[in-house]
Amino acid sequence: MLKTLIIDDEPLAHQVIKHHLQGCDDISVLASCYNATEALRYLAQQQVDLLLLDINMPALSGIELLRVLHNRPAVIIISAYKEYAVEGFELDVVDYLVKPVSPERLFAALNKLRRRLVAVKPATEPYIALKVDREQRKFLLNDISLLEAYGNYVKVWQGEQVTLVSSTLKRLLQQLPGQQFVQVHKSFVVNKGKVLAVEHELLRLDGDQQVKVGKLYKHQLIGLL
Repeated sequence: MLKTLIIDDEPLAHQVIKHHLQGCDDISVLASCYNATEALRYLAQQQVDLLLLDINMPALSGIELLRVLHNRPAVIIISAYKEYAVEGFELDVVDYLVKPVSPERLFAALNKLRRRLVAVKPATEPYIALKVDREQRKFLLNDISLLEAYGNYVKVWQGEQVTLVSSTLKRLLQQLPGQQFVQVHKSFVVNKGKVLAVEHELLRLDGDQQVKVGKLYKHQLIGLL
């Protein structure tokens, strides 16, 4: 699912784009911003995969936004002005669309992005196979946020989704890469990449999940972020 932000100072442009995207099951429009300053504030708090970006906006143009934006997501420019296309492609945008945009032209740009993502995506993502009821089930390591001891079982948290697997926390921890997972409590193992904040005896994970840090494990917080 491509988390998408639309940035355009014209409300009608937002309506048109959203209408065109209705048939795209892999596009999720998280929000709409009506100027670049508003977009910068949003992007400081939320990670997105794709910007659908206008050029001519008040105060800060779309091109200026791209120049100041760190860790840029993929960008498709949608503008009424053709003359900025060269600057756009110099900033490695996926495509440059001229208004009014047809659904076919937008779909072609999205397909170009999908091909680019497939080209850079690893052939296989690291995973672990765990016993769930009577079957072995695959869990992608990057999707796991938290492991929670539950007697002779472990709760595997993937965001808000939780699965009960047949294993002890100790045995499961031995199967996981130490550079990615760390035990912070006798009952909790966290994915380092999902940790957003550290405060005394609490960790805040992606999705606002909070985890208590045990006294014997406080040394694990050094360098965690």
